[in-house]
Amino acid sequence: MIERTLHSHLTDLAGRYPVLTLTGPRQSGKTTLCRMAFPEKAYVSLENPAQREFATDDPVGFLARHAEGAIFDEIQRVPQLASYLQGLVDEDPRPGRFVLTGSQNLALMDTVSQSLAGRTALVELLPLDLAELRRFPEPSSDLDRVLWTGGYPRIHERNLPANEWLSAYTATYVERDVRQLVKVGDLLLFQTFLRLAAGRTGQLLNVSSLAADCGVAPGTVRSWLAVLEASYVAFRLPPFHTNLSKRLIKTPKLYFYDSGLAASLLGIDAPEQIATHPLRGPLFETWVVSEVVKQHCHRGRRPRIYFYQERGRLEVDLVVEQGGRLHLVEIKAGRTPSAGYFSGFGRFADRTKLNGDTLPWHLGEQVVVYGGDETQERSKGRLLSWRELDQSPWMDS
Repeated sequence: MIERTLHSHLTDLAGRYPVLTLTGPRQSGKTTLCRMAFPEKAYVSLENPAQREFATDDPVGFLARHAEGAIFDEIQRVPQLASYLQGLVDEDPRPGRFVLTGSQNLALMDTVSQSLAGRTALVELLPLDLAELRRFPEPSSDLDRVLWTGGYPRIHERNLPANEWLSAYTATYVERDVRQLVKVGDLLLFQTFLRLAAGRTGQLLNVSSLAADCGVAPGTVRSWLAVLEASYVAFRLPPFHTNLSKRLIKTPKLYFYDSGLAASLLGIDAPEQIATHPLRGPLFETWVVSEVVKQHCHRGRRPRIYFYQERGRLEVDLVVEQGGRLHLVEIKAGRTPSAGYFSGFGRFADRTKLNGDTLPWHLGEQVVVYGGDETQERSKGRLLSWRELDQSPWMDS
């Protein structure tokens, strides 16, 4: 297995906190990363029925066997264990003693926030980012194949057909994680919702429309969207507004964390189909936005990213807040650049009065990420090839 970008940050945190908590989707490589970063620690999977029963019935005895520390995988399966860990680390706050992992964010955060607040560092591991993909032998140089394959490590480690693996992943996810997170009476209906949600990746989220297409109530769709977010399948991107309260109430956009999973749910069976698929643009946008999220998370940063919309029209696809600056990103799937790609940047600065003295930000980099191969410095900003997205200028802030 390749070394993950998060590896060095994780070991650094282990020198300062008694507990590390690593979250992320199933099969994102959490267990492998933890065992590589902390090879001396005992590893215990709480998915194992025997270990889970021991930890549930006798948490004191269970932890006594691991007094020197351990990696506890899928800690949300035994949520009460965190309360007993609190007492142990209060008595002996040696840094880097326990490592916890989990793939259900809501359940895990409830557990950690109640019992381990101030005692644990929280980090997220998402599917492979572009720099990590390049660490494998013979990484793909074809954009459509990159979009279709996605970033789940197992596909790349074993050179598996992405459509087969992702189809099995979806079935397992629905049968196991969805049942654990919410009571779904009709799993086939949830799978329909999942496919319809994939068809809306990169688009404004209209809950009523999605509910109508699924044949369920809007409240049900909101509940199911929470499931997608809690299990790191999808996330909502808020709109940028200088007024924070307005950011919270305006319509967000929906994105999947993995373009390959979205493509699989859309029934795209081969990378060659993406070239002419009507959703190629949204899939490329999904890949770029999720790549920006990964770049932040895998360096231990919390992404502060938005999109900018005015009068029902998108002006800037991505606004990245970093180091007191707002970096503007336009996303174009085409391989041939156009001068018009940069037109939204000036309107954003003018209409938000970003260059005035009243706002706490300055204008940062202005970047167009496109599906072509050549990066160019233009008078109005940088034209950045998708191949060089791992060299994003805003990550240097």
